[in-house]
This record gives sequence, C-alpha cells and structure tokens, in this order.
Amino acid sequence: MNYGSITALMTIESSFIPFPSEVVIPPAAYVAADPGSAVCVTGSYPADVALIVLFGTIGAMLGAIINYGLSIWLGRAIIYRFVDSKLGHLCLLSREKMEKAEAYFNEHGKVSTFVGRLIPGIRQLISIPAGLSRMHFGQFLLYTFLGAGIWNTVLAVLGIIAHGQADLINQYSHELSVAILVLLGVAVVYFIAKRVISSTRK
Repeated sequence: MNYGSITALMTIESSFIPFPSEVVIPPAAYVAADPGSAVCVTGSYPADVALIVLFGTIGAMLGAIINYGLSIWLGRAIIYRFVDSKLGHLCLLSREKMEKAEAYFNEHGKVSTFVGRLIPGIRQLISIPAGLSRMHFGQFLLYTFLGAGIWNTVLAVLGIIAHGQADLINQYSHELSVAILVLLGVAVVYFIAKRVISSTRK
C-alpha cells in the first residue's frame, strides 16, 4: 500500500460499498511502525502514521461526499428503491439500516455526521440523510473530517500496538490465519442463509 491506495480504499469504505476500514488503516500503521519502512509517498509502503491518518481521512471524506451528492441528486424515493433492490442487498444495505441512519440523523441533528462516524453500522450511511436534508456542505465537511479523523486515529493506534506485539503475532500467525478464514466462512454462510430464509419467507 501507499498513500494513494489508502485514500482510494477509504473512499470505497466510506461510500455505500461494504469495505471495512479495519483492513486498511491498522495494517498500514503496523508497517509504518517498522523503522525500515520506506520514507517517501511514492514508495512501496507508507512510512508516516500521521500521513496515513490524514490520507485515510481524506478518502473517508471523498466517500462521504459521494453519498451526500448522490442523495441530493437521486432523492429519497430512489435511494430507498436502491436499498430494497438486489444490488442494494449485495452491498449489504437494507431498509432497516437506512431508516436507522435517518432516524439517528433526525434525532441528533447535524452533529450526528460527527458522532455517527464513530458508530459501526451508522458511519457509512450517515452521509445519506445529511444529503437528503440538504445539510450545509461546509458543516458537513467539518463534522465528517473530525469524526473520520478520530476513527482513523484509533485504528492507527491499534496498528501501532499490534506492531509492538509482532513477535507474538508471528508466533501465532498460522492460528490467526485459520481463525480469520473460519470467521470469513461463517460470515459467508450467515449471509447466504439469511438470503435463503428471506427469499423463502417472501
């Protein structure tokens, strides 16, 4: 990874496409914590944790702007139609999630674009109700920058802490790989089972 790929991946993560920031920022910070990592922006690896957080936050803002702009352009009816579509379900969207994000925004107001960035399940979608309500764009950018910055800082710190446990991670790397594969398998089975049950009920 480099700063450009971190920005691109975090843009995807912050849009409606399901992609966890946990697989971007912590590994990048883990590598950056190594004194032997490259020191230039164009190198094979990022070297500065502060810049990782900055570029990750820029990416998060770009993704949020995409959601904000699409919401204004498409409108509420089309947004919900997409959420209810098969493509929307493939993006792990649902009417329940969208209504939850919209209710959170309506309840907490503009500051929800800041607080919502710190809440799993809300953080990627909070930009949509902000766009639907035509929240002031400057305030939207400010709150999004602050919320995403804090979130990415926390993830970067976790990456640095993990680097401090590098020997332990290397010792149990096989077990960790197996555990990750098992968790991914369980997630896939759960998703398929949920889809089958939902189709059967319909």
